[in-house]
Amino acid sequence: MLTIGQLSERSGIAHSALRFYEDRGLLESERTHGNQRRYPASALRRVAFIRSAQQVGLTLEEISAALAELPEGRTPTKSDWHRLSKQWRPRLDEQIQRITLLRDRLDSCIGCGCLSLRSCPITNPDDALGDRGTGAVLLEPEG
Repeated sequence: MLTIGQLSERSGIAHSALRFYEDRGLLESERTHGNQRRYPASALRRVAFIRSAQQVGLTLEEISAALAELPEGRTPTKSDWHRLSKQWRPRLDEQIQRITLLRDRLDSCIGCGCLSLRSCPITNPDDALGDRGTGAVLLEPEG
């Protein structure tokens, strides 16, 4: 069993993040008689799973849903990761498309149609783009 300090040191994740993950149900610990957290060694793999999923842009809600598919408390295996990553592929492809659009338009437009930039390349009379939604609507993938 690992203390929160040991898990933090070995995983490179701050104590506060580990407690947050636990509060969100992503990690589980046992409590000692002194109410200190103790994590199984398998928590290292679970934290690595969480961080890897976050690094590819998944939300904690998506990660939580994926972990909920596993039997209670089980650490994700290589086959779990393979199955889940296949499920995430369309979501990640959309994110890649969005980032590509942002990269290609970043120097000339923030994609919102706000006309707040002095040399905005967008013509948006009467906020016509407002009908397409809020935020950077020109950065939304077509489809």
